[in-house]
Amino acid sequence: MAHTAMSGTGTTAADDPLQTAVWRLRSRACWADAAALLRPVTAEASLQRAALLVERCLYTEQGWEEAEDALRTAEALAHSDEERGAAACERGQLAYAATLHGVRDRADEARAALGRAAALLPPGAPGRALLDFRRGLLSENLARSPQAARAAYRRAHAGAAAHGDPLLLSFTWRHLAGLALRDGEVAEARHGFAESLRIREELGYLVGTAPALASLADAESEPEASRLRAEAGRLFRLLGGVPTWLARQLAPMKPAAS
Repeated sequence: MAHTAMSGTGTTAADDPLQTAVWRLRSRACWADAAALLRPVTAEASLQRAALLVERCLYTEQGWEEAEDALRTAEALAHSDEERGAAACERGQLAYAATLHGVRDRADEARAALGRAAALLPPGAPGRALLDFRRGLLSENLARSPQAARAAYRRAHAGAAAHGDPLLLSFTWRHLAGLALRDGEVAEARHGFAESLRIREELGYLVGTAPALASLADAESEPEASRLRAEAGRLFRLLGGVPTWLARQLAPMKPAAS
């Protein structure tokens, strides 16, 4: 199975040295450097390279052409249903990111690509949990349908647990917690955000730690909320302002007019 973005288990001493190097660069927001280590001559390597560059677009709002080129290579080398499904999943994620960041409205393309992926990846397939998560993102952020998003995130959460994918679990915990917070379920939200942060810290997923800290801050009371937000800001600056969208969440609250 390809090592897709938003999916992963961190590294151990027994891991392939190449994958260890890729993970360490990726987790520190060095996606281009990580992608440069991979030679796109096989379907698996090309899919992993494309996934890294698609993730860079989502986090930095840059590198769109490089991601498109890498994705076309991955699509050309994909032959099995699993490979073609994984490529379609990345195509959908790139279109989603472009729509989310206002680069271009590609919502229909995102839905169509994830639909193709669903037809190619049967329930229980290794890549299905990531697909379910991404369909949840579309439901939550483009279709504005929190109920559909919650159902998709729960399927993704169960699949990530079944396949032992802790990084994806950190995403599902965080997004389910976000929906809980929106519904006023503060204790449930706090638990989910804390689990997401714990996993990311254990994996050493530095680029995802600041968003996890900021999310947990939203569910905490003072002074803990300010402490968490300050730590998120420190990591955000350490990584050069990545992810770009976190700047809005970390912006100081304006005092209410008297």
